[in-house]
Amino acid sequence: MDEQPAPAPAENHVSLHERHREVVNRMARLEGHVRAVKRMIEEGAACPEVLIQIAAVRSALDNVGRIILEDHLKSCMVTAVRTGDFEHAYQDLERSLKRFIG
Repeated sequence: MDEQPAPAPAENHVSLHERHREVVNRMARLEGHVRAVKRMIEEGAACPEVLIQIAAVRSALDNVGRIILEDHLKSCMVTAVRTGDFEHAYQDLERSLKRFIG
């Protein structure tokens, strides 16, 4: 398997994008939704109902990922092009997309 070098540490990279507050709020709702699904399982809810809720959580999480990706393209990638750091930014994006998409 062709191993990629580990990504550079993101210590100096701050990701406060245009929709930052929206992402944080969505993640808070997701956190509550996951706790509710856990509670359903603990209380013995019907499997089909639990699976429906798990699908809803998965969909909501995918939507948050899309928002983050859009913000990344609009800010980080544009900045990388402007500063001449496009190759490194593209490699990071490619690696992230492979993990996000699966």
